[in-house]
Amino acid sequence: MKLIHAILFLLLIVGCQQEQPASDPDDGLHFAVKQTQHMLDTLGVLQKDRLPKSVDKSGRMTQSDIYDWTSGFFPGSLWYLYEFSKNDTLKQQAIHWTELLKPIQFFSGHHDVGFMINCSYGNAFRITGDTAYRSVMVQTAKSLMKRYNPKVGAILSWDADKGWQKEKGWKYPVIIDNMMNLELLFKASQYTGDSTFYKAAVSHADKTMQHHFRPDYSSYHVVDYDPESGAALHHQTAQGDADSSAWARGQAWGLYAYTFCYRETGLKRYLEQAEHIANFILQHPRLPADKVPYWDFDAPGIPDTYRDASAAAIIASALIDLAKETKGDASATYRQTAETIVKNLSNSPYRAALGTNQGFILKHSVGSLPHQNEIDVPLAYADYYYIEALMKLRK
Repeated sequence: MKLIHAILFLLLIVGCQQEQPASDPDDGLHFAVKQTQHMLDTLGVLQKDRLPKSVDKSGRMTQSDIYDWTSGFFPGSLWYLYEFSKNDTLKQQAIHWTELLKPIQFFSGHHDVGFMINCSYGNAFRITGDTAYRSVMVQTAKSLMKRYNPKVGAILSWDADKGWQKEKGWKYPVIIDNMMNLELLFKASQYTGDSTFYKAAVSHADKTMQHHFRPDYSSYHVVDYDPESGAALHHQTAQGDADSSAWARGQAWGLYAYTFCYRETGLKRYLEQAEHIANFILQHPRLPADKVPYWDFDAPGIPDTYRDASAAAIIASALIDLAKETKGDASATYRQTAETIVKNLSNSPYRAALGTNQGFILKHSVGSLPHQNEIDVPLAYADYYYIEALMKLRK
């Protein structure tokens, strides 16, 4: 009998020593700090002027130059982790990687400068209060405004006469992702008192709400406009499965953006739009039980196809904000769902083991399956929005 008790006791000890499922935001952030230090160590032997982006098929880190749309996410992650840890080494790294992006303030070659500068310089200014960061944000907003056409009432996403976009025959393509740039315009209006930024952001949000969304509040990826009349010419996709499908990350961008549009303007139509998008996502019959969506809600082969942890992280971060803007059962549902997503992302199979994955935190994201680019890999923006969601939850 004593032997049996001894065996049971040993089994209990072993069980307690095994890693327990992560659920507390601070646990996730402590892990993120350690994993990011591993990434910084890896970057020490790579090009220090190129930013972490993903991992290739051979398991090596891929990096981008400052003009890639993903360039702001790694500096932004560093600022969040410094804010959490007060680790001065992380602060110095955040400063270094952020200041690499300084030339972006004069760049108007594509629309993604909102991602690039708001995530990096935006967090830097919010945390430090250094007005030099704010100045870069304002100048970037001015550069972004060069892509705004008042006849269309929206910001041009991609130059239609370049690369693969030219083959599509588009005239003035606007993608749902472009909504995310509006936060930078709202901030620039707030910082300068210039309502031009605000009016352009509202116009773009309204135009997108009018033409990008189907009756069920799923969104098209691309709407092509006539640059003279502003009429919508084509409803298509670039990264989704089909023109008629609901590309998961596109739905996430819409949810996130209309939530902050309401926060920045107080216009109820944006709150209603955000709730409609949330309901489309959360009530979708093909949303998995762990709330980490497939790369497209209409992808062929479900359930035997790829998940997109990046879409899940964006959705979680957005739902936390939406819960604060709503009341009652809806608010509780948004908050609880966000917590569920973050908890699941914080554990296997989505979170990498410490010291692996080239220092990226999450696995199983999809960049663009139609382009056969970054499929089932870690992505810098998946980590950014996951860390952001953790920071929001702990507050």
